Amino acid sequence: MTAVIEVTNLTKRYRETLAVDDVSFAIEKDTIYGLLGRNGAGKTTVMSILTAQNFATSGDVRVFGEDPYENAHVLGRMCFVRESQKYPDDALPRHAFEMARLFFPNWSQELAERLIAELQLPMKRRIKKLSRGQLSAVGVIIGLASRAEITFFDEPYLGLDAVARQIFYDRLLEDYTEHPRTVILSSHLIDEVSNLIERVLVIDGGRIIMDEETDAVRDRAANIVGDAAAVDAFVAGREVIHRESLGHVASVTVLGTLTAADRERLASAGLDVAPVSLQQLIVRVTQHAAEASTNASTLDEGALR
Repeated sequence: MTAVIEVTNLTKRYRETLAVDDVSFAIEKDTIYGLLGRNGAGKTTVMSILTAQNFATSGDVRVFGEDPYENAHVLGRMCFVRESQKYPDDALPRHAFEMARLFFPNWSQELAERLIAELQLPMKRRIKKLSRGQLSAVGVIIGLASRAEITFFDEPYLGLDAVARQIFYDRLLEDYTEHPRTVILSSHLIDEVSNLIERVLVIDGGRIIMDEETDAVRDRAANIVGDAAAVDAFVAGREVIHRESLGHVASVTVLGTLTAADRERLASAGLDVAPVSLQQLIVRVTQHAAEASTNASTLDEGALR
């Protein structure tokens, strides 16, 4: 695979806040990525730096092998769509699309018009008068119709209702199949986008805690459910990232692929194995990382006393 973005030891600090903490990763050509994490994890900061809308405190960023800052050759090949996109007060949707058509060489007017109709966007209403969902539609249309070599979607589709979001997902996958490019989706709706994304990048507390193919991630964990004593005996020595108990019944999420021998042992012990969705896994891994960090800080403080 060919990397179109390479990030090395990237750090971004805002005074006392460390927004991005020494992260390194690569984004491959013609792949749909999910950039996932909690609010404030550093997702938007990373995307802003990659698109030269923000500056790194330290580290190196290369897009198509070049520094993107004030680099028209690079910036003209990327599209960054964000929920907080600003437009002139008197702008209509058609003005936004006309500007995008001039800027993006691969612009598809046919796709834009199809999306305008499907998302029922009122073209004669000023953008500042649009509802949140309609404003989201403007961003989604630009992001898809641009057919930029790299497209970032920083949750601009959150204002869309369920039907409109499904139209977005369907058109994205359909057009990506016919016109491959690199797409980075930042989203809180992890289960909704899990069937779209081919690779998962999870950022938490400014650090990358997961960078894997989506199919591999799905096999990383399992829920073991049943008699608490039997569950505890099975998970002994394994990495437990979440536990729930109700009476004598326990549900424990463990990391690691279960072998055929593991499954035979579970069956003989009368324990059930439940799948872990991508959203559940990322939530549990993020919580586990936060708990580990808190415990480490507590130990450090204790050692200093």
